[in-house]
Amino acid sequence: MPPAAAEPLTPERILETTEEVLRRFGPTKATVVDVARALGVSHGSVYRHFPSKAALREAVTDRWLARNVLTLEEIASAPAESAPSKLEAWLEALFESKRHKAGDDPELFATYTVLLAEHSGVVDSHLNQLVDQLDRIIAEGVAAGSLAAPDVPAAARAVFNATGRFHDPQYAAEWLSPTILTEFEAVTALIVRGLRA
Repeated sequence: MPPAAAEPLTPERILETTEEVLRRFGPTKATVVDVARALGVSHGSVYRHFPSKAALREAVTDRWLARNVLTLEEIASAPAESAPSKLEAWLEALFESKRHKAGDDPELFATYTVLLAEHSGVVDSHLNQLVDQLDRIIAEGVAAGSLAAPDVPAAARAVFNATGRFHDPQYAAEWLSPTILTEFEAVTALIVRGLRA
């Protein structure tokens, strides 16, 4: 019986393998050669899909961050919830997601922080998506009369910045504090009260 055909080399397969390699070696030690070896192909085959190590690392980070954006989008788009409730749920989901990523997937979280330090376009795009979701939630609340914001985009950016301690990777070490949830709830309550019409 002839051997089974090898699984085709696709960008998705490369990204899945790269995540595993990053978890094993970390963002500074993982190489394209390591990824190719794990796939059983030449590094040139990987470069046909991703032109550089940086492009591959950005694609992995983009894929990883996209999962978070989808969850938050479900909250932002929920038709039956009031804007204040959505805002609270969205901020809580963002914080929980970042805490879990830092604790449950530290190697990929480290890759994200490396890209953040490099001012990556992937990270900028991710942050803009998050602020856009906040913008839509606040705009919906203004339209319904449950929130007040004379400049919705500025309010969305302000909310995002004001809650930075609970989602910016530079504060990840503080997320283990026994008082962090109480502090998060106090900030969130203050923001929602401040935006109520």
